[in-house]
Amino acid sequence: MLRFISYDIVFQEVPGEITLAINLSNCPNRCKGCHSPHLMEDKGEILDEIVLTDLMNKYGKAITCICFMGGDAAPQEIEQLALFIRNAGRIKTAWYSGKQHIPPACSHRHFDYIKLGPYIEELGGLNSVRTNQRLYRIREDKMIDISSCFQKKTV
Repeated sequence: MLRFISYDIVFQEVPGEITLAINLSNCPNRCKGCHSPHLMEDKGEILDEIVLTDLMNKYGKAITCICFMGGDAAPQEIEQLALFIRNAGRIKTAWYSGKQHIPPACSHRHFDYIKLGPYIEELGGLNSVRTNQRLYRIREDKMIDISSCFQKKTV
Protein backbone atom coordinates (compact mmCIF):
# COMPACT_ATOMS: atom_id res chain seq x y z
CA MET A 1 0.00 0.00 0.00
CA LEU A 2 1.39 3.38 -1.00
CA ARG A 3 1.43 6.19 1.53
CA PHE A 4 2.43 9.81 1.11
CA ILE A 5 3.77 12.32 3.58
CA SER A 6 3.30 15.53 1.61
CA TYR A 7 2.99 17.08 -1.81
CA ASP A 8 3.87 20.39 -3.39
CA ILE A 9 3.89 22.16 -6.71
CA VAL A 10 7.50 22.31 -7.94
CA PHE A 11 9.25 23.67 -11.01
CA GLN A 12 12.66 21.95 -10.95
CA GLU A 13 11.98 18.22 -10.74
CA VAL A 14 10.77 17.79 -14.33
CA PRO A 15 12.13 20.24 -16.93
CA GLY A 16 9.47 22.36 -18.60
CA GLU A 17 6.66 21.06 -16.39
CA ILE A 18 4.65 22.48 -13.50
CA THR A 19 4.77 19.39 -11.34
CA LEU A 20 2.77 18.15 -8.41
CA ALA A 21 5.46 16.20 -6.55
CA ILE A 22 4.04 13.59 -4.18
CA ASN A 23 6.51 12.48 -1.48
CA LEU A 24 5.97 8.80 -0.80
CA SER A 25 6.99 7.08 2.42
CA ASN A 26 8.44 3.62 3.15
CA CYS A 27 11.55 4.12 1.01
CA PRO A 28 13.59 0.91 1.11
CA ASN A 29 16.78 2.37 -0.40
CA ARG A 30 18.35 3.94 2.71
CA CYS A 31 20.77 6.11 0.72
CA LYS A 32 23.59 7.62 2.78
CA GLY A 33 23.12 11.40 2.94
CA CYS A 34 19.46 11.21 1.88
CA HIS A 35 17.86 14.69 1.90
CA SER A 36 14.52 13.22 3.06
CA PRO A 37 15.25 10.53 5.68
CA HIS A 38 11.73 10.93 7.11
CA LEU A 39 10.46 9.22 3.94
CA MET A 40 12.12 5.97 5.06
CA GLU A 41 9.35 5.44 7.63
CA ASP A 42 6.10 3.69 6.67
CA LYS A 43 3.65 6.44 7.58
CA GLY A 44 1.34 9.00 6.06
CA GLU A 45 -1.95 9.00 4.19
CA ILE A 46 -2.91 6.28 1.72
CA LEU A 47 -2.35 7.22 -1.92
CA ASP A 48 -4.90 5.71 -4.28
CA GLU A 49 -7.01 6.67 -7.30
CA ILE A 50 -9.51 8.56 -5.16
CA VAL A 51 -6.80 10.75 -3.61
CA LEU A 52 -5.20 11.31 -7.03
CA THR A 53 -8.55 12.31 -8.51
CA ASP A 54 -9.06 14.80 -5.68
CA LEU A 55 -5.57 16.27 -6.26
CA MET A 56 -6.09 16.52 -10.03
CA ASN A 57 -9.44 18.26 -9.44
CA LYS A 58 -7.94 20.56 -6.81
CA TYR A 59 -5.06 21.76 -9.00
CA GLY A 60 -6.76 21.49 -12.38
CA LYS A 61 -4.85 23.21 -15.16
CA ALA A 62 -2.31 24.66 -12.71
CA ILE A 63 -0.21 21.47 -13.08
CA THR A 64 1.09 19.67 -16.16
CA CYS A 65 2.73 16.67 -14.47
CA ILE A 66 2.40 14.45 -11.41
CA CYS A 67 5.68 13.05 -10.10
CA PHE A 68 5.87 10.15 -7.67
CA MET A 69 8.85 10.86 -5.44
CA GLY A 70 9.77 7.37 -4.34
CA GLY A 71 7.55 4.34 -4.21
CA ASP A 72 10.30 1.78 -4.66
CA ALA A 73 8.66 -0.46 -2.06
CA ALA A 74 5.60 -0.83 -4.35
CA PRO A 75 6.67 -0.21 -7.97
CA GLN A 76 3.69 -1.97 -9.53
CA GLU A 77 1.33 0.29 -7.57
CA ILE A 78 3.23 3.32 -8.90
CA GLU A 79 2.85 2.01 -12.43
CA GLN A 80 -0.90 1.43 -11.93
CA LEU A 81 -1.39 4.97 -10.62
CA ALA A 82 0.61 6.37 -13.55
CA LEU A 83 -1.64 4.47 -15.94
CA PHE A 84 -4.70 5.84 -14.11
CA ILE A 85 -3.40 9.42 -14.52
CA ARG A 86 -2.64 8.84 -18.21
CA ASN A 87 -6.13 7.48 -18.82
CA ALA A 88 -7.60 10.51 -17.05
CA GLY A 89 -6.23 12.82 -19.70
CA ARG A 90 -3.84 15.68 -20.06
CA ILE A 91 -1.44 15.32 -17.11
CA LYS A 92 2.00 13.81 -17.68
CA THR A 93 3.50 11.27 -15.30
CA ALA A 94 6.95 11.04 -13.74
CA TRP A 95 8.61 8.70 -11.27
CA TYR A 96 11.70 9.44 -9.21
CA SER A 97 13.04 6.02 -8.27
CA GLY A 98 16.13 5.35 -6.22
CA LYS A 99 16.69 2.03 -7.96
CA GLN A 100 19.31 1.60 -10.67
CA HIS A 101 16.87 -0.07 -13.07
CA ILE A 102 13.13 -0.28 -13.62
CA PRO A 103 11.85 -3.42 -11.88
CA PRO A 104 11.32 -6.30 -14.34
CA ALA A 105 7.58 -6.45 -13.60
CA CYS A 106 7.16 -2.76 -14.55
CA SER A 107 7.31 -0.86 -17.81
CA HIS A 108 8.57 2.62 -18.63
CA ARG A 109 5.71 2.98 -21.14
CA HIS A 110 3.26 4.36 -18.59
CA PHE A 111 5.47 7.33 -17.76
CA ASP A 112 6.59 10.47 -19.54
CA TYR A 113 9.68 10.80 -17.31
CA ILE A 114 11.63 8.44 -15.07
CA LYS A 115 14.59 9.25 -12.82
CA LEU A 116 16.72 6.25 -11.92
CA GLY A 117 19.66 5.79 -9.58
CA PRO A 118 20.28 5.82 -5.87
CA TYR A 119 21.62 8.97 -4.28
CA ILE A 120 25.35 8.54 -3.76
CA GLU A 121 26.53 11.37 -1.56
CA GLU A 122 30.02 11.75 -3.08
CA LEU A 123 28.58 11.85 -6.63
CA GLY A 124 25.77 14.28 -5.89
CA GLY A 125 22.29 14.61 -7.32
CA LEU A 126 21.08 15.36 -10.82
CA ASN A 127 22.67 18.82 -10.78
CA SER A 128 26.17 17.30 -10.51
CA VAL A 129 28.10 16.33 -13.63
CA ARG A 130 29.49 13.38 -11.62
CA THR A 131 26.10 11.97 -10.62
CA ASN A 132 25.12 8.38 -11.23
CA GLN A 133 21.44 9.41 -11.37
CA ARG A 134 19.70 9.82 -14.73
CA LEU A 135 16.43 11.45 -15.77
CA TYR A 136 14.84 10.02 -18.89
CA ARG A 137 12.11 11.44 -21.10
CA ILE A 138 10.04 8.63 -22.57
CA ARG A 139 9.29 9.16 -26.27
CA GLU A 140 7.98 6.53 -28.65
CA ASP A 141 8.99 3.72 -26.28
CA LYS A 142 12.57 5.05 -25.99
CA MET A 143 14.23 6.34 -22.84
CA ILE A 144 16.08 9.55 -23.74
CA ASP A 145 18.60 10.77 -21.16
CA ILE A 146 17.87 14.42 -20.32
CA SER A 147 19.97 14.58 -17.15
CA SER A 148 22.11 17.35 -18.58
CA CYS A 149 19.12 19.73 -18.21
CA PHE A 150 19.97 19.89 -14.50
CA GLN A 151 23.67 20.52 -14.77
CA LYS A 152 24.89 24.09 -14.75
CA LYS A 153 26.95 25.11 -17.73
CA THR A 154 30.25 26.77 -16.93
CA VAL A 155 31.93 29.29 -19.21
